[in-house]
Amino acid sequence: MTGIRACLAALGMAIAATAAQAQSDFPNRPIRFVVGFAAGGGNDIFARLVLQKYQELTGAVAVVENKPGAGGRIAAEFVARSNPDGYVVLVGATGQMSIAAAIYPKLPYHPTRSFIPLNMIASFPLVLVVPAGHPAKSVQDLVAWAKANPEKANYGTSSPAFTIASELLKLKTGMPAVAIPFKSSNESNLCVVSGQCLFTISDGPPAIPLVKGGKSRALAVTGSERSPELPDVPSMAEVGLPDVDEQLWSGFFVPAGTPAPVVAKLQDGLAKALADPSVQAGLRKMAVKPGGPVGGDFARRIEADIAKFEGVVKAANLSFPQ
Repeated sequence: MTGIRACLAALGMAIAATAAQAQSDFPNRPIRFVVGFAAGGGNDIFARLVLQKYQELTGAVAVVENKPGAGGRIAAEFVARSNPDGYVVLVGATGQMSIAAAIYPKLPYHPTRSFIPLNMIASFPLVLVVPAGHPAKSVQDLVAWAKANPEKANYGTSSPAFTIASELLKLKTGMPAVAIPFKSSNESNLCVVSGQCLFTISDGPPAIPLVKGGKSRALAVTGSERSPELPDVPSMAEVGLPDVDEQLWSGFFVPAGTPAPVVAKLQDGLAKALADPSVQAGLRKMAVKPGGPVGGDFARRIEADIAKFEGVVKAANLSFPQ
């Protein structure tokens, strides 16, 4: 028995030594960065911009793999179930992480229990827009007009993220508005341009060009800060609605159980890439704020988002198909 114990102990030490060596050598093969959306979308563009610099600075090989479907949830579930060795990383977004956790009770993963949050790539506010020719020149004007014309009050939305922001505005102001669903935020914005939708709250890339082109009018951006792309447009906090503060984000995640040394190496390399001036400039051109919380601070941000979104869903009695 003593000999068997000695053999088992030696085997255990050998396995531990091999694991330690693998972690110290990390990465010694390509790292797969999984994006839950098609190539060319915002999260895909963010990832490729950051990872090109990450490869230059670290010598690692980063491969972007697109797994679109179910609002990014297919990719998140895939990564959550992957081997936690650092070689499969999720490029996660608010919708498939915080919002999904708040609205889908049977979600097969959890943003902070199934994953270790690494680095936030960027965050960005949403933009509230109305038709260029509409009489509303401010959020207060919009609220008053909707209350006076409830039968004409509606809003375009293409995802739970935009629905929650719009319903939060309704809850905080008492204004009426019926949701009109679309397949993309670009379609929601075009509905506003045509005058068929009273307003939409959407991401900046489809909204800002229309605002700058005079096709629609921006009344506010969510949160407490103005957007550098729309410096003359007030924040929701400035117009007296600080609770309408939804900010979307994108970030890197690894499966829970990934060894701490591997997590630290990934975080350090990604942080250096995100701090590069060319990466910062590239992200700002897409109307987003580069960087953000890392590790535990990122996890706490996600938990706070989930609680906030759950509150809005409950207060507005919203339901979303799984």
